[in-house]
Amino acid sequence: MQRTAQAPSPAPGNETGEPPIITDEEFDATIPSIDPDAPMGTIEDWDAEQARLDSQAPALGQTGDGTVGGDLLTAPLVDDPELAAPLGPLESFDVEPFDESRYTEADDDAARAVRYSYRIDGLDALDAADEANPEPDGAGSIRARFGELSALDDGDGKASNGAMVSARMLEDQQLLADLLIGQCYFDATVNGAIEFAESGTTGPMMVVLTASPGPCYRLGTITFNAPPVEPADLIARNFVPATGEPIDAERILAAEANIAVAMPQQGYPFAKVGQRDILLDPESVTGDYTLPVTPGARSSFGDIVTSGSTVFEAEHIAKLARFDKGDLYDSRLVDDLRKALVATGLYSVVAVQPEPSGTAAPDGTQYADLKVDQEAGPERTLAANAGYGTGQGIRAQGSWTHRNLFPPEGALIASITAGTQEQGASATFRRSNAGRRDRAVELSLSALRSDFAAYESFTGRLAGRVSYYSTPIWQKRLTYSYGFELLGTNEQDYNFTLGQRDRRTYYVAALPGQITWDRSNDLLDPTSGFRLSAQVSPEASLGSGTLFYGRGLLEGTGYYPVGDNIVIAGRARVGSIFGADRTDIAPSRRYYAGGGGSVRGFGYQELGPKDPDNRPIGGRSLVEAAAEIRYRFGNYGIVGFVDAGQVSTSSTPGFDDLRYGVGIGGRFYTNFGPMRLDVATPIARRPGESRVAVYISIGQAF
Repeated sequence: MQRTAQAPSPAPGNETGEPPIITDEEFDATIPSIDPDAPMGTIEDWDAEQARLDSQAPALGQTGDGTVGGDLLTAPLVDDPELAAPLGPLESFDVEPFDESRYTEADDDAARAVRYSYRIDGLDALDAADEANPEPDGAGSIRARFGELSALDDGDGKASNGAMVSARMLEDQQLLADLLIGQCYFDATVNGAIEFAESGTTGPMMVVLTASPGPCYRLGTITFNAPPVEPADLIARNFVPATGEPIDAERILAAEANIAVAMPQQGYPFAKVGQRDILLDPESVTGDYTLPVTPGARSSFGDIVTSGSTVFEAEHIAKLARFDKGDLYDSRLVDDLRKALVATGLYSVVAVQPEPSGTAAPDGTQYADLKVDQEAGPERTLAANAGYGTGQGIRAQGSWTHRNLFPPEGALIASITAGTQEQGASATFRRSNAGRRDRAVELSLSALRSDFAAYESFTGRLAGRVSYYSTPIWQKRLTYSYGFELLGTNEQDYNFTLGQRDRRTYYVAALPGQITWDRSNDLLDPTSGFRLSAQVSPEASLGSGTLFYGRGLLEGTGYYPVGDNIVIAGRARVGSIFGADRTDIAPSRRYYAGGGGSVRGFGYQELGPKDPDNRPIGGRSLVEAAAEIRYRFGNYGIVGFVDAGQVSTSSTPGFDDLRYGVGIGGRFYTNFGPMRLDVATPIARRPGESRVAVYISIGQAF
């Protein structure tokens, strides 16, 4: 309740209602008491006393020596003829008007501005202790922290006036005292003083902060007021400071925060850490530490409860969770679920919080339900990307996606490809988190026209795939995919029998599969670790008879950091097609090398055997290798690289005609990965090959 003061009543005779200056009681109290037995004087006695006093003091006026003395009220007026003279006309006064243009605020500020410097005295003992045995309670860390927060330091030795310097000094006195107290010096005091430069000099004033740290208090007994928990040492083992250590505020706060984080990770979602108490003993220079902890009920995961504008039902959310009902509560798994929900891209806001259910679980814990508060976000997106490569030309792709057209997470993706050498369109149905987290099922239909030096094709493709993939939230060690492809393609190829290029239609059915073992440290821009990948695709060429063959590809990449900013990266790839002659394999299904993702320095698909027109015809085997030195500075990077590769007509990879390319590249690092520009040249360039090849794309080359 808020109280309101009542205004006093007006004093008698005071119609304005204002209170009297003093009350009657206060006035009576100030009057000295009068002795009733003392004789009263007469008026004649009063007049005689005043006449005597006037005769002893001369009247205030002009004396003979030119001084002024006496009583102003009784002094006779001096007869000055100037006082009786009339005033002259106003125009006779020579008055120059004030010129504002000659005055600026900067002039005033410059007149008042002061310069200063400051120093801290009294920390010599702590400095000496630092040199002998550096500890977190030394003067070095106090001086460094003071420099970060100091108002005097932030002012750069300049202030508008002395009052500002004084205010900064007072602020920094308290800051330095707080820093000392925060690092175990609970008896610390700090005094401030300003030393002015000598008269006649222009040097700055000096602000001196004199600290008296006093002794460093250390932890005595450490007590946790809490009921028994499981395991019994859960609270104590997460409190790092030990008896005998300095009572460092930051270290104590970090330890308390560690308890608040660790307990929800070990089955206590409703744990609360109370207000600490430190009892200081000046004699032993120790402090007994007591921390109340309310762990709450030990809990297991219960049901998932949704609220808000529902995007997913509880059943689908449970598929994204990496825990089952009845598992011991772990806040890290709750955070992981929240990230997975955000990663779907279907939420504008989503929150996941535990709630007590009051229901006991079979293992003696209590169920903690998870409340998922949902707010739907936009379901449709537009995206575009573009790139350029020598031999591949300019290629741009745009897509429209409805991510939840077929709930839950059934997306429809329509895309268009436009480029100097590729044009096409596709439609894809994709269900993310299908049956389990990070598993996707896709079905796509596409039409594509390609016009490269190696072949020209018109291809229609129907494909399906099931994949278990890595995401930026959870980069998995093992990923895989498997599916099918049905395609019909009309392609132009060189017919060595006829000695000319002719067209042929191929019908292909394939069952492609891939498996990857990933031990790198980052999905988009790895700097350490390695990756191993294998692709296998049994295929059948249909049409004039049925021909079975297989395509296989092995690839490995490795990343080794040298210092903080340099990474050495390497890649090796080998592939083979077995079971069919080259002429029986559609040109688009053969192996090629050259380009930004293959052997830089050469055009797209440029390496390997060629026809009489010096156009690549592809082969049945492939070997590639690359080495890079990556140097990063801030958001930019420089890359030097050497690539090598060879394509052979035989199904057995060969190394007798390896071609090399060298170059340099630039990187601009963004939050979604690096953008790259690589420029390379072939070694021992042959007729028809470009002197320089340029590649622009998103992501590292490997």
